[in-house]
Amino acid sequence: MTLRFGTAGLRGPVGDGPDCMNVPVVVRTTAGLAAWLGANGQGDGTVVVGRDARTGSAEFHTAAAEVLATAGFDVVALREPLPTPVTAFAVRALGAVAGVQITASHNPAGDNGYKVYLADGAQLAAPADREIEAAIDAVGAAADVPRMPVAPSGDDLVDRYLARVASLPRSPHRGVRIALTALHGVGGETAVAALRAAGFDDIHVVASQFAPDPAFPTVAFPNPEEPGATDALLALASEVDADIALALDPDADRCAVGVPGPQGWTMLRGDETGVLLGDRILASSPPGSLVATTIVSSTMLGRLAAARGARYAQTLTGFKWLARAGDGLVYAYEEAIGHCVDPDAVRDKDGIATAVVVADYAADLKQSGRTLLDALGDLHRELGVHVGDQVSIRVDDLQRIGAAMTRLRADPPTTLAGLDVTATDLAGSPGPMSTDALVFVSRADAPDGTTVRVVVRPSGTEPKLKVYLEVVTERDRPTAEATLDALRGWAASLGDESS
Repeated sequence: MTLRFGTAGLRGPVGDGPDCMNVPVVVRTTAGLAAWLGANGQGDGTVVVGRDARTGSAEFHTAAAEVLATAGFDVVALREPLPTPVTAFAVRALGAVAGVQITASHNPAGDNGYKVYLADGAQLAAPADREIEAAIDAVGAAADVPRMPVAPSGDDLVDRYLARVASLPRSPHRGVRIALTALHGVGGETAVAALRAAGFDDIHVVASQFAPDPAFPTVAFPNPEEPGATDALLALASEVDADIALALDPDADRCAVGVPGPQGWTMLRGDETGVLLGDRILASSPPGSLVATTIVSSTMLGRLAAARGARYAQTLTGFKWLARAGDGLVYAYEEAIGHCVDPDAVRDKDGIATAVVVADYAADLKQSGRTLLDALGDLHRELGVHVGDQVSIRVDDLQRIGAAMTRLRADPPTTLAGLDVTATDLAGSPGPMSTDALVFVSRADAPDGTTVRVVVRPSGTEPKLKVYLEVVTERDRPTAEATLDALRGWAASLGDESS
């Protein structure tokens, strides 16, 4: 077995052999990327190479830069561990032919990865991924790949990125108190600098999670979506009486948002933040602008776009598809707390830019005595109550995921939460929407106006079976939540069947 390209590149455990992340794998991968770029007329262009602070990242970063330099590229090897969005920004800012970021994003501590951006600044996608894999297969032994030393460069790129992010706010108001965690990743210093550059000075950080630490000692999984991962953040937010709480994942391309409510502090779901930011950005965008999300996200953004005179696109999961959703794109998000708020500059999810835009929105609302929850309530009253959840079933044996999908295809449910549903197998869909996923949707003419939508798919980055749930109703929220609970029970049962 060898590591193969998945979501925009490689991810896997750090270790020896072709099925792990190590220097020989990085060398051969980079040699294949260089050969592919050369074969496509980009052999003398600029390539940006960045990294996070995970185990092995420094060595992998050096190896990638050295192979590319020897192959004749102008290599911009970023000096320090930096957020993934900085590399994505640099590709477009420099007109580079490609970018490489050494990162495993929010994966467990033992993993690392190799993320590729193409000349358009978006993540690697088909057919380039398969073509590069073929080029990698043609590379000989890693020891035979020539390498030469590369001096770090591009020190001005962080300042250029911060200046761009600081230009995103739409409001003059800055009276908002922010609690922030970097979850032991590389986003802390850059996020604080970005918020301050945008005029936000009342920032409180979770000190125990601020400095990069590849062991991620205070969290079981370094992912803001995981239970318990934001406990320290919400405790700090309560202690300092913050207005919002922001959690970055380890490479800072994703941002989760916490808010105070009647029952205390809670984290917004990615779909909730998504519709809030969609409304905020469309409010100052030209008519007919495009917003996009994925097949596993809430349908609420589509309703919002129709109500605001905007265009709407739905893609497969992943920003390699969202960033290419169409012309006039002003905002894209996926429910896994990934938000692209400035696609002209960063054609990928950007947790730091998201933090600035959320802070700006919260400050604007606070000026009139309102909160993000108030704004979300307004949207539910206008567009219908939308509630959702994701149930992730983590496995040790990947064959269990395939077995669960096979069983569902052979015997799909005909009712969920008491509603008749029809199944669509996206593996049989024509064209670009073909993927390993099953979608269950209830009839739109249910007597009480309640509909359900469930998507089941294997994760593209982790050993998980993921089940995405949504309930939409014109009735009250308790009715929607009761239906959602029934869907959660069914989703959890899939884990029992796969054991």
